[in-house]
Parts: sequence; C-alpha cells; structure tokens
Amino acid sequence: MKTVAILGSTASGKTDLAITLASRFDAAILSLDSLAIYREIDIASAKPTPRERGGIPHFGIDVIAPDEHFSVKTFIEIYRDAARFCSRSGKNLIIVGGTGFYLKMLMEGISEIPKISEATAARVRTFMKSPERAYEQLLQIDPEYARNIKKSDRYRIERGWLLYCETGISPSRYFAEHPPTPILGEISLFEIERDRAELQERIEKRTETMLERGLVDEVAKLEKKYGRTPNPMKAIGILEVLDYFDGKLSFAQMLERIVIHTRQLAKRQRTFNSTQFPSHPKGSPERLLPEISKILQG
Repeated sequence: MKTVAILGSTASGKTDLAITLASRFDAAILSLDSLAIYREIDIASAKPTPRERGGIPHFGIDVIAPDEHFSVKTFIEIYRDAARFCSRSGKNLIIVGGTGFYLKMLMEGISEIPKISEATAARVRTFMKSPERAYEQLLQIDPEYARNIKKSDRYRIERGWLLYCETGISPSRYFAEHPPTPILGEISLFEIERDRAELQERIEKRTETMLERGLVDEVAKLEKKYGRTPNPMKAIGILEVLDYFDGKLSFAQMLERIVIHTRQLAKRQRTFNSTQFPSHPKGSPERLLPEISKILQG
C-alpha cells in the first residue's frame, strides 16, 4: 500500500484531484476535513456527494452526528480503519483535506494517556464549562504546557486537565516521560498551491454554489434539530447563516462574510502547511497530477 497526502487551502481543488487519482490507481480516500466528518452537514462542508465519489471508498466522511464528541483520537481510529481496509484489499490510500493538524498528528503521533476514571471525566467536564477559566487555571498549574497552546484549543486544555486530575502529574512532565509514537509509515506529501487571485475567485464561486444548493435551508434544519451549541454550528458557512437568521446580516452581507472568513481560513491553512510540515512539492493540480501518479503506479 502506498500512501499519499494532498494538502491545500479550502477551495483549491484537492477533492477533485484526489478523486481523479483514486479512480485511476485503485485507491481509497481518507478525508482530512473537520466538518465533513459530520452527517447532515453536506453543503456547508462542501463534501463530495455520493455521485461525485464515484464508488470510491471514502473514510472520514459522514461518521458522526453534529452533536457527538469528536477528537484527534477519533480521527486516528478512522485512519487505522482506512489503512486496514487498504491493506486487505490491496488498495493505495490518498489522504486529502484542509485540516492539516490531523495529518500532523498522524505523522508525529500522540502520547497515550492513562485510562480516565468516570470521576475524573466528570470533574473535567465541569472545568470545561468555562474553557477560558480552565485555561487560566492550567496556566497556574503548568505554565510550560499552557503557554504552548492557544486559549481556544479546547482539546489540549481538556487533555491537560484529564492528565493532571488522573495522575497528579503536570502535563508537560507526563508528555516528557511518555513521548509520542508516529502512527503513519512512509508517506509522500504534496500541496496544491494557486495564485491568490485565482483562489479568491474559486472561493467566491464555491460560496455562491453552496447558497444555490440550499445552504440556508441546511443550516435551518441543523439548528432545529441540534440547536446552536454543538461545535460544528460555529463553523464558517454556518455561523454567518445563523447571523442572517438573527437579522444581523442581510443576504448579501452574509455571502460577503462567508467569503471573507473563508479567505482568512485559506491564509491560515497555507501558513500552517508551510510551517508545520517538511519541505514538499507544491503546485497546481495539473502540475501535481503526473508527480503523484508516478508514486501511485510505481
């Protein structure tokens, strides 16, 4: 089994390239998308439709409900399922998406944490009702750990508290004593890179298409069924529609705000991919296609 990863900012054309390659070289696809993993969030996530998937096995899409908990460990298990499937069926694996953090965790691994008791879990759930306060308290207990994460990083804040409450050991000391083990084996990494003006045009077009396909109706159904509390209800494309419902934005302003926020996300994705991964080939899908093809057919 050969494993290839295709990174790139949102709307850069990653999905189309991955499907083209998978159909040519008998591969399965693992989605690196923090929103596509949720069922019922189809338009806002811009996930490929069943027809667009063309019968290609996909992992990481439509896995959990919007109100279910999701963590990096969940994604790692999804990767392992995909790898086992490819190994059994003799297929290659193409990992594709804009959430580079998940790929980074696969490449670097995560430290195994001890079994967490229900009492500890309940205590930490209470802390996490106020993530900002939980972060400030964690900063007092373990400044080395807390200063290396963002105040908005709920996953790492919660993980730090779980470790501390269960073991009595500071998170930084625990991770020093239990270093991570890489999960991925050999992997070839590529990144789609487009001219900024071209990417801007693609983002605008995709946003218009999402609205034409029924984004507003999709968000209305999600809100009615799940409310506004679940994490995915704060995602780009959903949050702006909720502001439209509240009368904070006109329809035109909503569209413009989605475009602006998506453009800002694309910039963050480019920065993350440039700073968090080893040097890797970048270029247009047309340029990358033959390079990736050589690996998958080799």
